[in-house]
Amino acid sequence: MKPRTTQWLNFVLCVIALLESLLTQCTADHCNWRGSGLSREAHSGTVQQVRLRCTEGSVEWMYPTQALRVILEPNLSSARHTTVCIKPFRSFSGANIYVERAGELDLLVNEQAGRRERVYCFRADSPQHAAVFLQASPQQDISRRTVGFQYELLSNHSWTPDFHRVAEIEAVCRPCNNTELLMAICSSDFVVRGFIRAVSHELDQQVSQVEVGGARLYRQKNTAFQQDQGSGRWGGRIRTPLRCQAKQGEGDFLFTGTEHFGEAWLGCAPRYKDFVSVYRTARETRANPCEFPLD
Repeated sequence: MKPRTTQWLNFVLCVIALLESLLTQCTADHCNWRGSGLSREAHSGTVQQVRLRCTEGSVEWMYPTQALRVILEPNLSSARHTTVCIKPFRSFSGANIYVERAGELDLLVNEQAGRRERVYCFRADSPQHAAVFLQASPQQDISRRTVGFQYELLSNHSWTPDFHRVAEIEAVCRPCNNTELLMAICSSDFVVRGFIRAVSHELDQQVSQVEVGGARLYRQKNTAFQQDQGSGRWGGRIRTPLRCQAKQGEGDFLFTGTEHFGEAWLGCAPRYKDFVSVYRTARETRANPCEFPLD
């Protein structure tokens, strides 16, 4: 290769590294981080470190080289989060993720994980501190490599290596009683009213999906439900463990539940007319824990 060509390539790489370094500073906050392996010198021998202080967020590491240490420290003095769950991006490639335990590293996610769209969970040694270590794989061409994942810190759950077991713990496979229902409309991540379009089952994941249509959205944490621009109505899919034996039914329902990694998981789901009766009775006796708009 000619010296002038080599100088030009070195110049281009330096410019990219500078831009990525600036990008890293502009796209980091307490919950999410987006940066580049090019912002570190190739032979510095140091590990890039990132501290995140939220209970959920994302990490995106472009052009991964060497290693990245991500420290999760939720900024909540009373929090007791014991389980950490990580969902790799579909484009995840070029690195392994390890759990850091007392100075030792245990493999959690290998570099092919993005193809499987799984969620990986582990129990943190400390209720307010967890660390994961990303080790970049040797690559001839890192220009198209991106290592990224979403994370969530979950509280009040028994240790389980299977994220779907976490969802099952939260799932209610029986009709909610009146107290549970009234609390659900106040504390759930999402509350929507609509009808069931269809129910499908994923036997390999042991999960059922309830497709909800014609919905009125009262609340949602993220964007699991989308609005139809024509009708103005909301729709989406709600997941529930297969063992709950979800079935299609006629009429309006009030769906409540939790959201994890942008997916809605079913909690209480009474028929809307039954909910209205329960709520009105509770309001007359001032036993409703929160106000809810009735149509």
